[in-house]
Amino acid sequence: MDYMNDLGQILSVTMNDDRTVAYLQFLKKDEEFSCTPEVLNHFLRGEGIKFGIQEDIVKRFALNPKEYFFSKTPIAIGIEPVQGKDGSIRYAVPLDGEDQQRRPSEGDDGTVDFKDITRLNNVRRGQLIAELVPPVPGQPGTAVTGEPIPCKDGKAARFKIGKNVVLNSEQTAMYAAIDGLVTQTDKGKLNVFPVYEVNGDVDYSIGNIDFVGTVVIRGNVLTGFRVCASGDIRVIGGVEGAELIADGSIEITGGIIGYNKGLIKAGQQVKSSFIQDGNVSAGADVVVTQSIMHSNVRAGRDVICSGSKGLIVGGSIQAGERVTARIIGNPMSTATSIEVGVLPELRNELLELRQQLKEQMASLDKTEKALTLLDQLASMGKLTPDKVAMRSKLNLTKKSSLQELEDIKERMLHIEKALEETGNARVDVLSMIYGGSKIVIGRYTKYIKEPISRMSFYYTEGDISMSAYV
Repeated sequence: MDYMNDLGQILSVTMNDDRTVAYLQFLKKDEEFSCTPEVLNHFLRGEGIKFGIQEDIVKRFALNPKEYFFSKTPIAIGIEPVQGKDGSIRYAVPLDGEDQQRRPSEGDDGTVDFKDITRLNNVRRGQLIAELVPPVPGQPGTAVTGEPIPCKDGKAARFKIGKNVVLNSEQTAMYAAIDGLVTQTDKGKLNVFPVYEVNGDVDYSIGNIDFVGTVVIRGNVLTGFRVCASGDIRVIGGVEGAELIADGSIEITGGIIGYNKGLIKAGQQVKSSFIQDGNVSAGADVVVTQSIMHSNVRAGRDVICSGSKGLIVGGSIQAGERVTARIIGNPMSTATSIEVGVLPELRNELLELRQQLKEQMASLDKTEKALTLLDQLASMGKLTPDKVAMRSKLNLTKKSSLQELEDIKERMLHIEKALEETGNARVDVLSMIYGGSKIVIGRYTKYIKEPISRMSFYYTEGDISMSAYV
C-alpha cells in the first residue's frame, strides 16, 4: 500500500522553539504502515524540513516503523548558533582592591619587619597598564528548515580613561603618563596618581591633607583631621573621628574608632580590620575582617564581615547587593538593621543622566540645524573661509556629542538593569543571627525574634525567604 498521499494523516512533524531539531511522531498507530526512505524523505521536505535530515534514522524508520509507534523521534538536527564573546580589558598591573599576597619585608640580614607590609603598585612613566582583548564574533546556526539562525556578536570593551594615562594610536593599549600608582576610581576609570607619604600620624604637626593623587599614612589619623585624595588612601595605623574621602579606595590596617564623628567615604572599596561607632560609605564594597559595631555603613555593592570573628552588632548596614557576616546581633537583642537591595546613589545618578540626555539632545539638535544651513550654503558655493572653519568645528562637536550620547545611554541601561536585579540582594549568615535584628530587602522587612543559625535571606515572590546557608 502506498501511503505517499496519506502520510500527513498518520505522521506529524514538529520542531523545537529555535527550530534546531525536528521530531517525527505517529499520530495514530497503524499496523499496516509501510513506506520507503525516499517517500519519507519526500514527505519531510514537503513539511519544510530541508537541512540536517538524519538519513540513518530515516532508513531505520522505513525499515521498522513499529519501533517508533510510541516515541517522538529526532529526525533532523540543525546547527545551534554560537554566541559571540564580549571583549574585555586585560590588566598588566595589579589594581587596587585586588587581594594581593601580603608578606612582611625581609632585610638582608634575615630580620623581618612586621610593620612594613604595604606594597604600592607603583608604575613608571610609559609602562603598560592595560590592553583590550578583542571580542569574538558569533557563528550563525542553521535551522532544520534551512534558514540561518542569527547569532549575537561579542561587544568590544572600551577603556574608561582617567588622569595621567595615554592610549596607543590603535586605542588598544593604555600606558602610564607619569610615575605613580594605578588606581581605579568611580565608574571604573583608570588613573595613575602621584603618591604622597606621611611617615607618622596625621596630627597638628601635619594638618589636613588634600592631594591630587594617592596618600599613604604610616601612622594614625586623629580626631578632627581631614584627608582628601583623588586616588587611594592607605592608613597603616588606625583612624579616629576623622574625615577620609577618596575617589579610589581606602584601606585602614588598624581599624576605625569613629566616636560617631567624621566619615570614611570611598568611590571604590573601604577595607578595615574593624569599625566601631563609625560612618562609612563605599561606591563598591566594604570589607571588614573582625567586627562592625554600632556603625552606619553603606556600600554600593557588598558589605563583607566574614573573618573568624565576623561580627555585626548595632547600627545600620545598607548594601546594594549583599551582606555577609558570621554573626549578626547579640544575645542581648541589640537592635541591628541590615538592608540590602538599596541603591539610592544609582537612582539619583539615573535622574541626573536623564537630564544630561535631554540637554545633550537639545545641543545636538542645534548643531545639526547649523550644519544643515552651512551645507546648503556650500552647495550654492557661498561658503566663506570663516564658515568653512565653523563647519569643520561643528562636525567635531557633533561627533563628540554623539559619542557622549552613546556613553550616557549605555550607563543608563547599566543602571536600569542593576535596579531591576533584586535577585542578587541577599543576606548570608555564616554562624548566627540573634533576635532584635531586622532584615530589609527592597520594600520588605523581616524581624528576627529568635536566634537562627547558618541562614541565607533573599527576596522571592513578594516576600523575604530563607534557606540554609551553603
